[in-house]
Amino acid sequence: MAVEMKEEEKPKKTAARSRLIVRVGAFLVSHSVLVSVVCCVAGFVALLLLPLLAKNTYISENALMPGSATPAFSAQDVMEANQFVKDIISKQTEKEGAGIEVPKFIGQRMGDVGAEVYNHKFLPHINYFHPLYFFSPMPNTGITENNKSSRSFGVNSVGIIRAPRGDGKEAIVLVSPYNSQKIEPTEALSLGLAFSIFSLLSRAAWLAKDIVWLAADSRFGEYTSVSSWLNDYHNPTFGLNSGNLDASVCYPSVSDDHWDHITVKEKDTKVFKRAGTMGAAVVFKVTDNKEKDGREGLTIFAEASNGQMPNLDLLNIVHYLAVHRQGMRVKIGIIGTLLNSSWLKFAGEILERFGRFAKSLNPKWKLDVTSAEYVEGTATLASSMYYQALGVPTGPHGAFRDYQVDAVTLELSPKFYPKNENAQSAFLLRSGRLIEGVVRSVNNLLEKFHQSFFLYFLTAPNKFVSVGVYMIAFALLISPLPIVAAALFSSTKKQEVPTDGGAQECSDTNTEESEIAFGSWRWLQAAKVVFIIHLWAVIVSLLPYYISNVPNLTSTISMLMWVALSIFTLAVLYPLSGSSCSPSVDWELLKAVTVAAASIGLGLMSIINFSTAQMGAMLVVPMCLFSRPLKAEMKINMCIRAVLLSCNVALAVLGFPPVALLIARGLSEGFAKVSVGDFWEWMEFLWSWNSATYLYLLLVHLPCWLLCMHVLFHPCRGGVLKHKQQ
Repeated sequence: MAVEMKEEEKPKKTAARSRLIVRVGAFLVSHSVLVSVVCCVAGFVALLLLPLLAKNTYISENALMPGSATPAFSAQDVMEANQFVKDIISKQTEKEGAGIEVPKFIGQRMGDVGAEVYNHKFLPHINYFHPLYFFSPMPNTGITENNKSSRSFGVNSVGIIRAPRGDGKEAIVLVSPYNSQKIEPTEALSLGLAFSIFSLLSRAAWLAKDIVWLAADSRFGEYTSVSSWLNDYHNPTFGLNSGNLDASVCYPSVSDDHWDHITVKEKDTKVFKRAGTMGAAVVFKVTDNKEKDGREGLTIFAEASNGQMPNLDLLNIVHYLAVHRQGMRVKIGIIGTLLNSSWLKFAGEILERFGRFAKSLNPKWKLDVTSAEYVEGTATLASSMYYQALGVPTGPHGAFRDYQVDAVTLELSPKFYPKNENAQSAFLLRSGRLIEGVVRSVNNLLEKFHQSFFLYFLTAPNKFVSVGVYMIAFALLISPLPIVAAALFSSTKKQEVPTDGGAQECSDTNTEESEIAFGSWRWLQAAKVVFIIHLWAVIVSLLPYYISNVPNLTSTISMLMWVALSIFTLAVLYPLSGSSCSPSVDWELLKAVTVAAASIGLGLMSIINFSTAQMGAMLVVPMCLFSRPLKAEMKINMCIRAVLLSCNVALAVLGFPPVALLIARGLSEGFAKVSVGDFWEWMEFLWSWNSATYLYLLLVHLPCWLLCMHVLFHPCRGGVLKHKQQ
């Protein structure tokens, strides 16, 4: 009997829980305005509190053991680096064949230390918009029969050290970019540093992973040279009649004697060689130090395409070795304009006082952040969010992340001008030991990076916000959207359907449509309008493909042509929705479907690039919630109505992407430098890098803005208002 009673209690508990969920949902829908205000305010407050909630970075993988071994990089290696720098500069002075002599010299020095050497020849990438290859690279535009006679090509020098304790299945990549046409002193210093490290690793008995040194010819851009080599590394081209790599396909002979006769110890350097699976990659280069504060500087760039980030452990070991072993000043990206923001300083002062008060109540609450730290953390957080949302790599390390290889770019800044030999030697010693320490740590790993975070925001070189914290702000921002959509739909369901004539009709053919609109499926008319607008947005996103094919067009003319074609397409498609001649589409239903579509778009975008969805929600959510017909009857006082009208106008202006970009650029650079073609250049920049932000702006943000304008200027005839009048 007891067992039977327990079995009977289970359905009762399940029914009670289901009733509770229904009641909670009904309560949220009935108080949708209050819930929307509370959630939006809480979402923005949560964003402002992220620098306060940041944690100190730590090493998650114990096997890394950064700094546990005594550095082997010595003064002898510094002498090798200095001599290499002098040789590179002397090679640069040779006029004839200077572009090929430098890669040839680098390859020879690689061979002298016992490495396997080859030269990788590549052509520049063509930035060409094509919708079929948006999220994948364009077809191989390398050297073919049609462009064999071209003499404008780059040559990467690649050396491979086989690990004495390894099995050839894993590798670590070191990259030092330089311009072979005109080598700057800092680039020569980068090559000298890379060679001295490479020479040291060739003698390392502890090495368990192959070492690949890529001296990347950056005459066409640092990213182009690295991505071209990676593409050939991971996508080999084989001959039709054999299983061997066809070197003539990847590196055909051209009319350049310097290229045809490059050999290292009488071995052909055109045969592409490979090491094991890449465990990590470090791109490093020397730059001029603009801040002469007596300390070497290190700037870390980690953002890759579409918000991808390397494993946080890789950044942690670089920061730990640079600060605690070599005494360098580490920096990351920061938005300088926010450092002088008065409202941000005011918010920092309030949080500083609140932190002191909270600490007085409970000393365990670690909220004691100063105003200066909060302002700097917010500026750094904004930079991290912006570059992730932009979806464009901040350095050649982004090419590695496209192949799921953890990589960072390190910019080393000496405290004195590189021509000072004593300061240069001290700088090379510290930098060499830093790179050696990073290689040692990665060499200790028995597997790829996986212990630490891949989704995070940086608020300082040693502070981060994990995904479990910053996603709360996004969840709070978008949570009102489905609640408001349900509230608007339920409010239209409660209205009485008229029986004595219905709504006004534009023509006799719209009688049946009006009856359906006032029936139980009248939301389909609103869904039809939303579908047509999104179809128009898809066409608008494809128009640049055809406009870019027109020759000799400036950015301003291209932008004006894009706008004209977009307006023409909208004028053709909009009458198909039926809303232009029929007042039967209730603005509540139209807004409900619009809000639902916006929530779906933001949710999908958060999977592709969370930063883009987060920054987009900060503008889209208020725009959707505030949108209301200007002619609607509102039983509120004039002050609140004026505030709502002002918010609608402001969001209508700032929510339109071209206007928002022009205003932002005008405030930062001056409106005299702003032109209509700036937006075209920005969009061209996004699609050339296959940034998902381009798709978000045109497929989510733009149709949402247009639908909100549709609601804003709705005639407010028929539907609910008609029922109220009756």
